[in-house]
Amino acid sequence: GHIVHNWKARWFVLLQDKLLYYKFDGGRREPSPKGKIILDGCAITCPCLEYENRPLVIKLKTKSNTEYFLESCSREERDSWALDITGAIHAGHPVQVQQLHRMKNSFRLPSNISLHHVVDKMHDNSSGIKLIPNMEQGNTYKESFTGSALVDWLISGNFVASRFEAVTLASMLMEENFTMAVGARSTEAMRNGDMAEQFLDDSTALYTFAESFKKKVSSKEELHLNILELSGTIVKQGYLVKQGHKRKNWKVRRFVLRADPAFLHYYNPTKEENRPVGGFTLRGCLVSALEDNGVPAGVKGNVQGNLFKIITKNDIHYYIQASSKAERAQWIEAIKRLT
Repeated sequence: GHIVHNWKARWFVLLQDKLLYYKFDGGRREPSPKGKIILDGCAITCPCLEYENRPLVIKLKTKSNTEYFLESCSREERDSWALDITGAIHAGHPVQVQQLHRMKNSFRLPSNISLHHVVDKMHDNSSGIKLIPNMEQGNTYKESFTGSALVDWLISGNFVASRFEAVTLASMLMEENFTMAVGARSTEAMRNGDMAEQFLDDSTALYTFAESFKKKVSSKEELHLNILELSGTIVKQGYLVKQGHKRKNWKVRRFVLRADPAFLHYYNPTKEENRPVGGFTLRGCLVSALEDNGVPAGVKGNVQGNLFKIITKNDIHYYIQASSKAERAQWIEAIKRLT
């Protein structure tokens, strides 16, 4: 927001020369846009590093120096939006768009890698990455590791097969806010390099764990949430509208579906911290589409359709709206495979 700097879910529509955004309330998009961003002369920054806890942010700076910060629900969606917006900005310069395509396609997370699993192994007292004091330009960084040390560790742990893949994975860890650059050399590379050059395989570039992922004493419940529930591989994520349990109102939530272990978590996109506001195991759950002719019992308020219901093994009922029947079918199929 421009006046109150909070985060709100908005529905975006990209046109040839502008980006429109609409208020999305009660499961419905309002007919008139709430605002627009003129793309002529716009500068785009992706990834944007100004919000430490929000690695999925795109920054747009207009010709009149107005800044917009937009957050996606996944790295893939962020990069896709950035690519399309850049294409609209440089519509008359196809060479620049082709370069962006090549850069995006050359920067991929190695298949079958769970970032949470990698970070958990990095923290292992006996076999994890060694945190030692490193000096740069007279400054000491107590618990840090070098870029080349992380690359060596990833290869020796059989997470990757080459130094190129290790740099790609290390870049992903940094992009997703598991690790962060410290010191002048690594910070400069992160700010000025393109996506494939932000992490340095170098013994003079220093890194550490991001503040929210430093190992600290936690309650058993917190450890259970961080290590078990959130350790699964993400198989699907996106924005859906969920009915609240108490007030029965509808709110936009970012849903993340994980496998091994199978959990469905949902996040409040207006909150700074990247922690789920709710979630449940999918073992023993029932999921089904709800017909659009009439409002089912248990559903209150403004409903536009495309409803589905999840019943947990503890008999808790979740009512959720998708944006289309196709999206609803995709979510139901993905959830059923994990129940």
